Order: sequence, then structure tokens, then C-alpha cells
Amino acid sequence: MSIEVHILGTSSARPTSIRQVSGSLISCQDGIAIVDAGEGFQSRFAIQRKRMKTYETYHLKSSKVSVLCLTHGHLDHTWGVLPWLQSLSLDNRNQSLLVIGPTTVEVIDALLEKRPLPNETPQSDLAVQFQFWHQLGGISSNLGYPVKWVLGAINEDRWIEFTDIGEVIELSEMPQPEGWRHNRIEALPTIHTIPSCAWRLSTARKKGKFNRIRAIELGLSEDETATLAAGKDLQHNGELLLSKDFRGSEIESLSIVISGDTSEMAPGITSLNGCDLLVHEATFLDDFSQHADDYLHSTASGAARTAIACGAKHLVLTHYGARIKQTDESLSEAKSVLAESKTTLSAARDGDRILIENPNEITHLYWRNDGWNR
Repeated sequence: MSIEVHILGTSSARPTSIRQVSGSLISCQDGIAIVDAGEGFQSRFAIQRKRMKTYETYHLKSSKVSVLCLTHGHLDHTWGVLPWLQSLSLDNRNQSLLVIGPTTVEVIDALLEKRPLPNETPQSDLAVQFQFWHQLGGISSNLGYPVKWVLGAINEDRWIEFTDIGEVIELSEMPQPEGWRHNRIEALPTIHTIPSCAWRLSTARKKGKFNRIRAIELGLSEDETATLAAGKDLQHNGELLLSKDFRGSEIESLSIVISGDTSEMAPGITSLNGCDLLVHEATFLDDFSQHADDYLHSTASGAARTAIACGAKHLVLTHYGARIKQTDESLSEAKSVLAESKTTLSAARDGDRILIENPNEITHLYWRNDGWNR
């Protein structure tokens, strides 16, 4: 039930010599979820795949990608979407892909009623970009594999789909990636200058391990054992055997949250009753906290306060502004906030991996140009 997060970009608005813009992936039992795809994402994804082939025993297969979750429409988070979709087409992809992100209820109503978008709709709203990408060929019939384009007004829980023929239809609920059975994605409202959200991926709780040795010791038949394993109580030799007594402790679910751009204490994140991993933007240091307030971004300290509020077990800082050359000061400011909490902390660099084996085992692996080290 382990989950692995790959951080493929830690810069804020523009790339630097050591950092690329936003783009992460979450590898889970059902497949791979991409969170944001800024400029050059297809190259960064290909590089990370090559690294995994070179230094690890398992691979990141593009055919396993099931969903692209967009946090908002600023180009440092979306400019790589269409080139990456075209790269998937060149790989002869045939699996379905869900592309999903936030908008407003006003935009949804206008699209459903076939009216022009409201005057106040920013050009960076994802509805504008979805229409643009469709015009440039980002549709199933052109790409050669099924693409489901979905936007949602997160707070109102209203969702629409853009079809290949240019229609917009309303959905009864937010769709999940096709074929996923063990994991779910969820949009969490955040605070930014345009419609935005964080994305949460959670695993399902699982039954504890069945005690087959005890069943053998009691002399149970295969049918009797199967009955207990299926969760049904059983009469055996005049004794009622309870199925729950043959199961170990239930395996807890795991949850990962990746924020996108947001002010600290975003309501969708702080309303959580715990999460295992929070990957949160830390664009500014405390000296520039007014900039964070003005542009609705977060400081490293703000990310730490958010982590405490949502009960995160581990916080990873990312999305550093151009003034931040090294992450030492960001870590120091976040540590000061976390000093009295149980939340652990690390700072991401491009290419890093975070492994979540169980709720109590989270490992940050740092990319070192010749492999990953703890």
C-alpha cells in the first residue's frame, strides 16, 4: 500500500539554473497521478523515468498515468500540459486520461448556458485554457487516446466536462480516474488570486491480515476458512467463531496533499483531520511576508502553521521564490514554528522522491545526480 511522490519542479513563477517550475507525480497502487505540469514537464517526466530505470528496480511507466490534477491556471503550472499530452500520443498511448482542475460556478453556468464567459473571468482561468487547448488539437480524436476534460467549482461541488465536439455537459459528481479501486483523489479549496485547489490522494482502509494458521490449528475446512475470511461468523464444533477474531488490525489509509499556489491556512487543507504528507508551497521567507499576503502565497512559516492545523505528519517545502537560493533559511523558519509539534520537516529539490510506506514511515530521498540518498 506504499505511495511515492516525485517532485519534478520546485521553482515558483519561472525556472532557474537549479530549479524548474511546478510539476509532481504520485505513484500509487492504481497508477500515477500528475499534479500540475508547468513548462517543459514532458522533458522532466522523461528524465525522471530514465533515472528510475538506471538506479531503481521498478519504473515509472507513462501508460500508468491515469489523471492530471491541475491546482490552478497560472502558466508556471499549466504551460507544459499540451506538449506533454502530445508526447503521450507519440508513445502510442491508448489508456484513458482524466484532466481536472478548478474554476468558478459563474464560469460553469455561462458555459452550460452557452453564454460568453463573465467579464471578470481572468485569462488564466482553466476554462479559457481548456478551450484553447481544444482548438490546438488537445482532443481524443486528435491525440489518439481518450481524454476526459473536467472542471469543477470546488466549494459548490459542481462539475462539467468538455466533450470532443465542443459541448459542455454537467456531471453528477467529481469523476475518479478510470479503473481506480484502491485510491481516490479529492479537490481541496485553497486561497489564491484565481480559482485554485490543492489535491489529496488517499488510499482505502484495508482489512487486517487473515490468521490462516489459527484456522488450520482449529482444524477448519477450506470452506469454513473461506467463510471466516469473507467476514462471516461461523459455528464450529458447537462454538461460535467470530470472523473479526481472525483478522489483524485494520490497515490505516494513507493520504498525501499537494498544495499548488495558496495563502497559508487554506480552508480545504486546514479542515482535514490529519494527513500523512503535506507538500506545501513556501514562496517567501518571513522578511517578505507582506509580499505573501499581497500575492496570496505562503511563507515557509505559513506552510508550517498550515501543517500543524491539518495534523500533517510530515511537511515538505517547495515552490521557492527567486530570492531563495538555498533552502536552509526556509527550513529554519519552518522549524521554529514546528518546534512544539510532532510534524517532521524537509525541503524538496528537483528530482527528489518521498516514500510513504505506512503512516509511521515517511522517507525523503534526495536526488544527488548519481542516485538518491536519505
